[in-house]
Amino acid sequence: MHRFFIPQLYNEEMTITGVDAKHISKVLRMQPGDKLQIVSDDGVSALAEIAFITEGTVAVRCLEKLAESHEPAVKITLAQGLAKGEKMDFIIQKAVELGAYSVVPVAMEHSVVRLDGAKADKKVGRWQKIAEAAAKQSKRDIIPQVQEVQTVSQMLANNNCKTKIIAYECEDRMSLKTALREAGQLEDLLLIIGPEGGISEAELAKAREAGVIPVSLGRRILRAETAGLVAMSAIFYETGDLGD
Repeated sequence: MHRFFIPQLYNEEMTITGVDAKHISKVLRMQPGDKLQIVSDDGVSALAEIAFITEGTVAVRCLEKLAESHEPAVKITLAQGLAKGEKMDFIIQKAVELGAYSVVPVAMEHSVVRLDGAKADKKVGRWQKIAEAAAKQSKRDIIPQVQEVQTVSQMLANNNCKTKIIAYECEDRMSLKTALREAGQLEDLLLIIGPEGGISEAELAKAREAGVIPVSLGRRILRAETAGLVAMSAIFYETGDLGD
């Protein structure tokens, strides 16, 4: 069943406008009486029925609130070193599907891509649209935020997660599994992944100073677009989000 996010507080009667209204009427060709799911701005999910459709507007009547949550128990913020080409699009789409709470694009020393000013804003706007589409497709209860492009120092200063880890290819003592088990009950987690060129020694030092724990993701070196998704999957498995 199709799911739409409505930027309004929950009410029994709500209105969908803009691109989503056009998609419902012109692309999906839905009609009054058809059912869909909505998520209001205050996080309420509900089963709704289309009451009527006009040019640019779809009015819905909420039938029942949906109690089941589609959100993981652990809020993961993925701090991803800027990757080149369409890799960032892929990373953000899949991270949202998996359950990331937010994504921070990070300009790192070994990042091939350089973004600033209007170019960075334009990219973030594109990535936010990708996150919204992925959230709809995967039945999320929120649209994860893609934050502005930040430096490593800015990202570390702006984050207040209790548990912080960084995937580092030269780490050979602390595994991801061990770090998670030593952290105990997880509520939120910052996961830092480097770009194609990896994490520099200076960036690793800054992370350590901020209380970030370097971890290994195994014996093989993973690509920038693979590492974060593997780590997130492992975290959700360890915390029971992928089923018993």
